[in-house]
Amino acid sequence: MIHKEVRVRFAPSPTGFLHIGGLRTALYNYLFAKNKKGKFILRIEDTDRKRYVEGAVDNLISTLNWAGLNADEGPKTGGNFGPYMQSKRLSIYNEYIKLLLNENKAYRCFCSQDRLKELREKQRKEGLQTKYDKHCLNLSQEEIDKNLDNNIPYVIRLNIEPEKEISFTDIIRGEVTFNTDIIDDQVLIKSDGFPTYHFANVVDDHLMKITHVIRGEEWISSTPKHVLLYDNLNWERPLFAHLPLLLNPDKSKLSKRQGDVAVEDYMQKGYLKDALINFIALLGWNAGDDKEYYEIDELIRAFSLEGVNKSGAVFNLEKLDWLNAEHLRKLSNDEILKLLKEELHKSEYADKDFTDDYLLLLIDAMKERVSFVKEFISKCTYFYEAPIEYDETVIKKRWKDNSKELLLLFSKRIGELENPTKDEYHDILKNICEEKDIGMGRLIHPLRIALSGVGVGPGIFDLIFILGKDESLKRINRSLEKIQK
Repeated sequence: MIHKEVRVRFAPSPTGFLHIGGLRTALYNYLFAKNKKGKFILRIEDTDRKRYVEGAVDNLISTLNWAGLNADEGPKTGGNFGPYMQSKRLSIYNEYIKLLLNENKAYRCFCSQDRLKELREKQRKEGLQTKYDKHCLNLSQEEIDKNLDNNIPYVIRLNIEPEKEISFTDIIRGEVTFNTDIIDDQVLIKSDGFPTYHFANVVDDHLMKITHVIRGEEWISSTPKHVLLYDNLNWERPLFAHLPLLLNPDKSKLSKRQGDVAVEDYMQKGYLKDALINFIALLGWNAGDDKEYYEIDELIRAFSLEGVNKSGAVFNLEKLDWLNAEHLRKLSNDEILKLLKEELHKSEYADKDFTDDYLLLLIDAMKERVSFVKEFISKCTYFYEAPIEYDETVIKKRWKDNSKELLLLFSKRIGELENPTKDEYHDILKNICEEKDIGMGRLIHPLRIALSGVGVGPGIFDLIFILGKDESLKRINRSLEKIQK
């Protein structure tokens, strides 16, 4: 038995930024293709010219590439089945619409918008389903020719036979059946000559040899129309798999009203691509176990459409944050250094010159305390500039009557050392506390405030070692001038 090469496609419309749900659809197509050693194709469905947004195609492609979902074939990649932009395939659609017209499987509809509006309103008042009434199906050839001669605008509709049942197998949902009585005579070609999504998508999927159509569940109700087109053109149907909805925590459909829905928003907020991909993969799929941390290669090996759920998946931002922290900690310090330098370049410290060695020490000290690369800056600004303010709450709680005396003694002792090590800082502090018969915290807390201005951070000996002896002495002296008990 000869097995076909698996070919799947992601076919977004260039109407703006890539939606997080779109990224999930692209990811599942990508994972399925790679798991089956097949091809992942990117096709741009740009036939709705009213909704076309300039620059959206480049944005879609760059966002997918950022996420690591590089197409095997597509507008920028090329391939043997192009063009991969539907607006460049109009002559192809015209060829197949003629076949349908000639066999009365499609027909021209000259109805005006006013007539269609009146029809819908009448049907609503009578409690009927709003659908086209096949008025133009009954036009004579003479009437059609006359309308064409008079340049009356028209669309081309699919001629759906009533009282028929259409069934197809969905890999995720099983057998799905529709009665044609509830299906409208779908427009295939609009009055501007451009095909609708329904027609172009079927023609392209057939010609591009797509074996599996993996898309959101909102397309289930359109699938019977697509199945009819495959059957009417005597083409083999692909296999269908309709993915569950993405939901807000309150189980409503994921929408901009309740949070960010564009992938670009998450990129700008500093989420790592590996964390976002890991998170998105788990929105509606699992491998049948409790595993939650995945690298992309593990996802490819584990993924199957049989593991996709039918029910909606809740978008849990806390889980995404947790995964981001986990993926960040798995990076090497050198990888984080590269990302941190990019963040510094965008920050208020862009003009300051920090050595790689200094930043690597900082990364090592803060790695377990941050969830985002940008927090290597925001959670420890004291590594980039001396504090000019000191947390009043911490001072009230931690600054004691003898804090000044202890800090002066500590300053004197470290000042006598040449290039002190972390252990030497520890030993001096410990010795002072033993001499004074006090717990180490009595010196550690005011020392932390003096050096950082805040009450939390990395280990105190990491902090003082990274800042260095000279900078630490300056900061202690300045704090003693500014902090009044």
